[in-house]
Amino acid sequence: MSTDKKTPETERTPQEPTLRRPVQIAGVTIQPRDATEGAALPPVAAATAPVPVEGQHCGLVAIVGKPNVGKSTLLNALVGQKISITSRKAQTTRHRITGIRTQGAAQYVFVDTPGFQTIHGTALNKSLNKTVVGAVSDVDLVLFVVEAGSFTTADAKVLALLKPGIPVLLVANKLDNVHRRGDIAPWLREMQERLAFTEFFPMSAKQPKDIERLLGVCEKYLPEQPWWHAEDELTDRSEKFLASEMVREKLFRLTGDELPYTSTVVIDKFEEEAGRTAKRMLRIAATIVVEREGHKAMVIGDKGEKLKRIGTETRVELEKLLDAKVFIELWVKVRSGWADDEARVRSFGYE
Repeated sequence: MSTDKKTPETERTPQEPTLRRPVQIAGVTIQPRDATEGAALPPVAAATAPVPVEGQHCGLVAIVGKPNVGKSTLLNALVGQKISITSRKAQTTRHRITGIRTQGAAQYVFVDTPGFQTIHGTALNKSLNKTVVGAVSDVDLVLFVVEAGSFTTADAKVLALLKPGIPVLLVANKLDNVHRRGDIAPWLREMQERLAFTEFFPMSAKQPKDIERLLGVCEKYLPEQPWWHAEDELTDRSEKFLASEMVREKLFRLTGDELPYTSTVVIDKFEEEAGRTAKRMLRIAATIVVEREGHKAMVIGDKGEKLKRIGTETRVELEKLLDAKVFIELWVKVRSGWADDEARVRSFGYE
């Protein structure tokens, strides 16, 4: 189509998709790409399940807050590896992202959620809010993340979603941005009047010591039960999903605030081949969906340089994360009004 543009990193070579049973590579669980593929695979031996051990603790910990308070940065720090994309642009996270950290006898299953949307009433934002509400309904602990010293109307709307009976830990993030620490004590007293928080935790997600202390606090709320995941798993998301998220992160980071947050990424091809010089080789084709021709030109850049850079930076990061040689090509298409179309929102992978 005339509205398409691709990077020159590799040529499109259509191939029949190969079946892959769930395996673990570099700590990341790789699931079948869809239900059809999963059904076509022979059953996996029961021996792959974690073996219960007496004294193990495991539980769900939801990370919630308004957009752009550092939830994804916090999740990556808690897990110990990047599994959720980050950028300065609000509404970066759009899916429920599960991060797993196993330490000692405890297995933490963290759930990062999209920031609760209070301004835009599109089908996309309704989907994101549904994800947030679902994530906080059945967990063992909620980490309510706010910027230290601040509480806005958007924060209040997220706080109102929390269910009674579930412990809520107030995480006052970005403490390093507070110049007068003496202002935090009266602010904490005000916060306690808003909700009977189980504990307060002023911190910075960039400080490893704060992360270790937070893990210690969270452990107290994990019920004693067998682990749900293998010890070396970091997420329950597939490689295909991680690839789409990495493209979207580079898209937002390299286009800045000019590109609307409604732009999205769809993976058209994700195929694994036997590598000649590497253990694994992945061929990925992805489409960046924007709403206007002007946005498309912005993503492509002068002589295609911006699009090529998005592809290159995505490839480098995926090779490191997935321990594979990656070939990636990117296309840009215009789909006006997709964020207001419920059917198209679902077709692009949103709940």
